[in-house]
Amino acid sequence: MKKEKPNIILVGGGGHCTSVIDVIEQEEKYLIKGIIDSKEHLGKEVLGYKIIATDDDLEKLYLTCPNAIISVGQIKSNVLRVHLSQKLKAIGYHLPVVISPLAYVSKHTIIEEGTIIMHHALVNAGAKIGKNCIVNTKANIEHGVVIDDFCHISTGAIVNGDCVIGRGTFIGSNATISNGVTIPPNSIISAGTFVKR
Repeated sequence: MKKEKPNIILVGGGGHCTSVIDVIEQEEKYLIKGIIDSKEHLGKEVLGYKIIATDDDLEKLYLTCPNAIISVGQIKSNVLRVHLSQKLKAIGYHLPVVISPLAYVSKHTIIEEGTIIMHHALVNAGAKIGKNCIVNTKANIEHGVVIDDFCHISTGAIVNGDCVIGRGTFIGSNATISNGVTIPPNSIISAGTFVKR
C-alpha cells in the first residue's frame, strides 16, 4: 500500500511562492494543503492552490498540518522571513528542507531546516547551508562553503570554494564570490558583482 504524502502549508503567496510550488510538486514528498497570506488575498489562488488563511490562523492549522515552508522571497531584507520563522517554530511547526530533483546536492553536505534548493542549483561536497535559506535557480555553491541562516543566494550566483557567507546576506543574480572570501552578516551583494579578497 502506497504511503500517503504529508501535507505542507506555504507561508507567503507572492512571486517566490510560485517557484516554491513548482519545486515541491517536482520533489513529490509533500501535498500542498494551501497558502497563508494577508486577509485581502483570502480565496485567491496561486498556480491552482488556494490562499486558505492568514498568519492569525497558524496555530489552528498546525493541528492538522504540522509542516510549513516560508514562501516569502528575500530581496535585500530578511526581516519578514526571520519573523515568520520565529512564529512558526514557536507554534511547533516542522520546517523541512526542500530540494528540487533537478538540483545537484552532494551527499557530503549539511543543509538545515527550512532551506529550499531550487531547480538546477549545485551544492558541492563539504558545503554547509544554514536554516531558512534560499539557494535559487542555477546558483552554484562550491566545496567547503559555509552559508549562515536566512541567506538568499540568487539566480545564477556563484559562491566559490571555502567562502563564508554571514547570516541574512543577499547575493544578487550572477554575482561571483571569489575563493575564500568572508562576507559579513546582513550584506547585500548586487547582481553581477565580482567580490574578491
